[in-house]
Amino acid sequence: MDNLRHARTLISEASQVVSFSGAGLSAESGIATFRDPDGVWSKVDPAVYASAAGFRARPNEVSEWYGHRRRTLAMTNPNAAHLALAATNWQLHITQNVDNLLERAGANNVVHLHGVLDHDRCQNGCGYHCAVDLSNPPALHTCPDCGSMVRPDVVWFGEMLPELAWHLAETAIEQADVTVVIGTSGEVWPAAGLIGGARTVIAINREPTKIGRHAAVELIGPAATVVPALVSPADPNTR
Repeated sequence: MDNLRHARTLISEASQVVSFSGAGLSAESGIATFRDPDGVWSKVDPAVYASAAGFRARPNEVSEWYGHRRRTLAMTNPNAAHLALAATNWQLHITQNVDNLLERAGANNVVHLHGVLDHDRCQNGCGYHCAVDLSNPPALHTCPDCGSMVRPDVVWFGEMLPELAWHLAETAIEQADVTVVIGTSGEVWPAAGLIGGARTVIAINREPTKIGRHAAVELIGPAATVVPALVSPADPNTR
């Protein structure tokens, strides 16, 4: 039995399936990954652009950089992998991505472990949140409740993951028969640690990863090609 057939069988026999995605899911939509040789962190310093200390030191510079990311996301469309996942009846789509492409593809059961670019929150943690127009993001501004600076509602280095998102993801993976891991190498912790609690893993990536070595099935190829093939009705001629 070939890998694709095996993976389809595992999913068809499962009562609960969840997906767990990383940057590779959105790469074919034009969203840059972070850790690849030509990724985001090869061009800018994460200590400045992905930390509370960097934001406090250079608030305008960091805010402008996120404004550029937001405008780029506004002009980006979901790819075939997002659309395929949104069309499934899987229990949950857990993602490390901060884009909203799964939601724009039609998924309404998405949990973001690292926050979202389309919202801001108070840097001081007073509880203030607000939605952001990605096509016209605000310049640096202050919280109307406490006067502190407002920042993107994403998780920066050294920060805890959102408690509710973590609980939902951990519970879903523990209960699922199959977890489909897409476009992540499993190097970003603590999020990647959730995969260790999965019963059965199907791994999808452009190249072999350590997750794939321990998965029940590893499917190699771009997410926008492999995911639709995985979730579409089985073709008896597929080999």
